[in-house]
Amino acid sequence: MRPVHSGPVQSGVGQIGGLLRWSWLLGVALMAPAALPAGGGDCRQPQLRRRSGIGPLHLNAESPLQVSPLAVAPRLRTLPVGTSLRLLRRWSGSDGQDWLQVQTLAGEQRRGWIRA
Repeated sequence: MRPVHSGPVQSGVGQIGGLLRWSWLLGVALMAPAALPAGGGDCRQPQLRRRSGIGPLHLNAESPLQVSPLAVAPRLRTLPVGTSLRLLRRWSGSDGQDWLQVQTLAGEQRRGWIRA
């Protein structure tokens, strides 16, 4: 008796090529969503930006300048949009919140902490 085949027999090389192709496709399909933001994107701008690659930082939104890097710390004043700042140090709190110690560069120079 002869063996019955229902279709063409693929060689081992053809099977490996198909497996690699499907593995690549699956890898791309799984990794592409990780690069996309959840919920369609975050519309919030970062609080601090540099106008050029180097130089002072500038505020994009009003921000309270606080005495210490604690959420309950007293405010020294509220810094307006566009305030130029020099970064002195960065600190991560136990609650996971990042804080920046900054110094204002215009007018009365003050030091304080803002949330990153």
